[in-house]
Amino acid sequence: MKKVLVSSFLVGVSVTSISSARAEDIADALPAADSAAAEADGSAIVVTGARGRIQRSVADSPVPIDVISPQELKNTGRTGLKEILGNIIPSLSMPALGGGGTSASVRPISIRGLSGDYVLVLVNGKRRHTTSLINNLSRISGGSTPVDIDLIPTVGVGRIEVLRDGAAAQYGSDAISGVINIILDNTPRGGEFSVTGGQLYEKGGALAQVAGTYGTPLGDGGFARFSVEAKYHDRADSSAQPVPYLYPFVNGQPDPREVDADHLIAGGYGRSNRDKIVNGSYNAELPVGEDTTLYSFSTLSYRDIKDARGAYFAAPTGYNGQANTSGASVLPQLYPAGFQAYRRIREWDWQAALGLRTEFSGWSLDLSTSYGRDNVELGADNTLNPSIGPDSKTSFFMGRQKQDLWVNNLDLSREVDLGFARPLSLALGVEHRWERFQNIAGEPDSYRDGGYVIPADGTPFGQLYGGRSPSPGLVSFTGTSPADASSTSRNNVAAYVDVSTDLTPGWFVGLAGRFEHYSDSAGNAFAAKASTRVELAKGLALRGGVNTGFRAPSLAQTAFSTTQNTVTVIGDERVSTVSKFLPVNSAAAIALGATPLKPEKSLNFTAGLTYEAGPFRLTVDAYQIRIDDRIVKTEFLGTASNGGAAIKNILIANGIDDVDSAQFFTNAIDTRTRGVDVVAEYLLRTASLGEFRLNAAYSYNRTKILHVIDNPPELSSLNVTLFGRQAQRDLVAATPRSKVVLSGNWSLDKVRALLRVTQFGKYTESSNVAASDRTFGAKWVTDAELGYQLTGNLDVALGANNLFDVYPEKNGAIAADGSGQFGGFAPFGLSGGFYYARVGFRF
Repeated sequence: MKKVLVSSFLVGVSVTSISSARAEDIADALPAADSAAAEADGSAIVVTGARGRIQRSVADSPVPIDVISPQELKNTGRTGLKEILGNIIPSLSMPALGGGGTSASVRPISIRGLSGDYVLVLVNGKRRHTTSLINNLSRISGGSTPVDIDLIPTVGVGRIEVLRDGAAAQYGSDAISGVINIILDNTPRGGEFSVTGGQLYEKGGALAQVAGTYGTPLGDGGFARFSVEAKYHDRADSSAQPVPYLYPFVNGQPDPREVDADHLIAGGYGRSNRDKIVNGSYNAELPVGEDTTLYSFSTLSYRDIKDARGAYFAAPTGYNGQANTSGASVLPQLYPAGFQAYRRIREWDWQAALGLRTEFSGWSLDLSTSYGRDNVELGADNTLNPSIGPDSKTSFFMGRQKQDLWVNNLDLSREVDLGFARPLSLALGVEHRWERFQNIAGEPDSYRDGGYVIPADGTPFGQLYGGRSPSPGLVSFTGTSPADASSTSRNNVAAYVDVSTDLTPGWFVGLAGRFEHYSDSAGNAFAAKASTRVELAKGLALRGGVNTGFRAPSLAQTAFSTTQNTVTVIGDERVSTVSKFLPVNSAAAIALGATPLKPEKSLNFTAGLTYEAGPFRLTVDAYQIRIDDRIVKTEFLGTASNGGAAIKNILIANGIDDVDSAQFFTNAIDTRTRGVDVVAEYLLRTASLGEFRLNAAYSYNRTKILHVIDNPPELSSLNVTLFGRQAQRDLVAATPRSKVVLSGNWSLDKVRALLRVTQFGKYTESSNVAASDRTFGAKWVTDAELGYQLTGNLDVALGANNLFDVYPEKNGAIAADGSGQFGGFAPFGLSGGFYYARVGFRF
């Protein structure tokens, strides 16, 4: 069996650390079929185990590694990398509805029970910039700002390598639960074009996607490959129950307008987005000498989201027999029958990298620079600022958020013969990073108080709310005010060293260390890693390691701020109540005990067994991840149930009279996550029945909170809760602890088929009162695809995700708007089965 080089990053080895282009040339020279076969039988070579020149296969790696091929990405029938990897990787999960705010539109992810902040994402071995959209209102992975992998074109991906172990000693911040390296396609010639269409069984959600990729030789031995995909994915019909009545009764009888009204009003319950996305990329290399190669790659994306989630339907005088909780906020002059507000996200995202690989005095040298930016415009449609009155606009610019990352790397590696079974691989390097987060104010109408007072006229609305003042700002949303605007940046410098070798035949040992200095409160950090693998017998080996790690607080966690104003009239006086999410270094946060955020620190242990016998491979890996000083949001301090007027008094005593209640980020808890990953693969080739590739994967993890900090001295005399029961339970019970993925691929001549069955374990949606917790049981979800090669170049496929239309359990009371019967955290969605068709053409 030929071996294909998977130029990798795993276990701390980035693509950029490959000593020369020679290894990549080997990979490029092999046919795609050989590559796929090598990945399937475990002989795919990954430059892992230690940074440098040592080449190891997936099967003999000292830590667990997954290599996901383009065909696997394509056969899921899904079109975004989050959902694709969630379908393939057992330890990755996403809630159907993460919560309010932007996290309702850009879903957060969880890996090994930890938020997406704890996994490092690389593209071609280079650190990827994070999203600018902070998940400040999400209950799962709340406060996280992970990399948004949906903004990388799937059609441009050559393979994805997933390290299931900590790697901060090699890469620095974020690499606590693992590393995902998205390696762009480097096929030097030829192209592919595909069209995919589909929709949900019963609830719409139409999908249309076109994708194309084309490669051409460049110079003498180089290449350039360009890829682009465009997707339209509509929102689904709501999975809520219709409400009986939309209008108030007329003389004790239903309003005649009920006959023609749409009573399914919880428009955001289920798949709530209407997405338009265009993703593009290029990947190129150009040899400029015998041992020197220039390389460059880039991604560019535009996304337009219109989202009904987190923006509820509101009627002027209530619905379903209940009063409108927005009270005076829905003016009948603009929306006589109520409205469904929509969040708008318009986003430009890009990354570009340029580098040089060469040989110099016995060293392999890689010098590179990359820059990335996520630029998001936040808006709102079909809503109003009721404090302005009937003259309010209905569409608004709410603000802009930007995240920039500039990274410069110098990596060196060589081999030194010290008499061991294999030469010692030595790698070292330095890195400089500059990053910036900006929170830019929106238009004044999105946050200002217009001072409108509802007239006490003879209309039903005037009779209910006459003399009252609507709250300032938008219904359902909050625009960014100048007081919340900010721009913050920092520099980071780092150095690492990595050594590894086979001390004796069959015994590998690797050591690595990294030091980083941040120019802000993150300060200094050091991480170290040791890994080993011992072959006990042919095909049987033990492997494991221990590593320390860290995650520096994101700039968004340090600087993000937002304000919510509520106005009531007491007598003839308008009284404003201000609730704020505070930057941690603001005077108000400091008065309430906030301190500068420091890095979260981790200690990881992993131990496993690997076994190979012909076409069969089994890996079993147990792990423990302890994280101290985890950054979480406090509860709102100053509400009637949590501090009340005492919080306001503390703020006033410190000269702050414009904040009534607040929350902020703090290093509040220590946690321990324990788990096990089991992966089994079997390849069966028959002469008459074709080829069968069988896979089984199991993931289990459980997180325990070891410690919650005491209230700071500023709050020690008050009866306040800094980090409440619901928030604690969401960390340990909101995602399934277990996941099983069983899949089989069959191919015979021109026909192929895929069957994948996934069990998602039980999970709990908690509250601050144990009696109100809702536990949802495990569910099995089936995916299937059937494909046929019509000609040598033309391929068609039909498939279904959630073939048997499985929904979560109906558990819990239905809300007044009809939502809630399925909860919100289901990792397989709330909208049932989805069918699709795909046509692909190679040229």
